[in-house]
Amino acid sequence: MRLINPRLALPILSLAILIVAVFWLQPRAMSYVGINLLFNLAVPIALATVAQMIIIMVNDIDLSMGAFVSLVACITAAILPGNPALGALMLLGCVLAYAALGALIEARQLPAIVVTLGMSFVWGGAAVLILPSPGGTSPVWLTAIMKAKPPLVPMAIIASLLIAGVAHLLIMRSAFGVRLRALGGNARAVSRAGRSTVRLRAMAYAVAGCFAVLAGMALVGLTTSGDANIALRYTLLSIAGVILGGGEFTGGRVSPIGAVIGALTLTLAGSFLSFLRLSPDWQIGAQGAILILVLAARLLVRQAEKRT
Repeated sequence: MRLINPRLALPILSLAILIVAVFWLQPRAMSYVGINLLFNLAVPIALATVAQMIIIMVNDIDLSMGAFVSLVACITAAILPGNPALGALMLLGCVLAYAALGALIEARQLPAIVVTLGMSFVWGGAAVLILPSPGGTSPVWLTAIMKAKPPLVPMAIIASLLIAGVAHLLIMRSAFGVRLRALGGNARAVSRAGRSTVRLRAMAYAVAGCFAVLAGMALVGLTTSGDANIALRYTLLSIAGVILGGGEFTGGRVSPIGAVIGALTLTLAGSFLSFLRLSPDWQIGAQGAILILVLAARLLVRQAEKRT
């Protein structure tokens, strides 16, 4: 009997190794404040990664994730504090636009990678129109939530556990999640069963949009301001987090808990490389090398499982 899902074993091991390495390089990080600082920015990345995971789960890939999160951040920082009703309506409109995008992709059988690449310019342009230069402010209640200091366990860890739990229940334990995974695994079978694939893909994009909206809001709650370019790197980080967490590009095979662990690992990798005093110019390449090593290890594990 397996004590742990094999899909989670490697992401957990990767995160554990990085934690040990960071604590060895910087023992002072082994504290409440240190852990909170290490994982603080992991919360919006984890939310964006879960959003990307839902898109990947239905065999698509979203190259506009970073631009969309940046747009949400601009709305949250520039409009939500002064006009909450308008800000909330605009955020709802973002989710509905995301759902319409999914419906369009399925109805017209368009390549998601091309459509989302084009939409990245739309989201980016809208973000610049709302907030032409960095600024704005975070709603007081949002900052209070993101910078709360609960006893014993830092807020970043609690939020990450909550995100992983909600995503797992939604995707792996609910009938809705089963239908979405079926869409990614065999869309023709879903259609023959009488389910509307257009509706299901629209719903998948809507749920992904909700998580992406939360990612943008969480980011503003931490940084207390907005910027049209604040989350552009989230596109690649979210894709890497999903794959690092055991997800695959086809077949609807994903792991919500693994995706959050992958986001935490990528966040911690940046701190690890900084503690090594590696130049920022080399850090992105080094993060890519870490990802390649983990994926190579996963391939070796799978080959070993096939032989046994």
